[in-house]
Amino acid sequence: QVQLVESGGGSVQAGGSLRLSCTASGLMFGNYAMGWFRQSPGKEREGISCSGQSGGGTYVADSVEGRFTTSRDNAKSTLYLQMNSLKVEDTGMYYCAADRDGICLRSWSAADEYEYWGQGTQVTVSS
Repeated sequence: QVQLVESGGGSVQAGGSLRLSCTASGLMFGNYAMGWFRQSPGKEREGISCSGQSGGGTYVADSVEGRFTTSRDNAKSTLYLQMNSLKVEDTGMYYCAADRDGICLRSWSAADEYEYWGQGTQVTVSS
């Protein structure tokens, strides 16, 4: 079965950096669009980034543009999220997700575009 496993979360002070990883199994990773989402208590799940299949483009949310970058290593079936200049408001549970469409559509930030989800990794940013 499909499994997505996130890692790399933790506690960091504002201004610090973290790198999240999401390792996939049970699917042809290179054929999927991969997204990062986050959810804070009391808030809706927010789309952070999307990475299309090879050559399919990469998108990040306005709220993190210039601070977060996403990349993927198809040979390792792994998706990354490099988070720099972290802010307190970046605190939340971070999830990776897989979309069999393979490309990042205009609706890439909508959770229902993605068929598979990981369990999440917690990121806590303190002031």
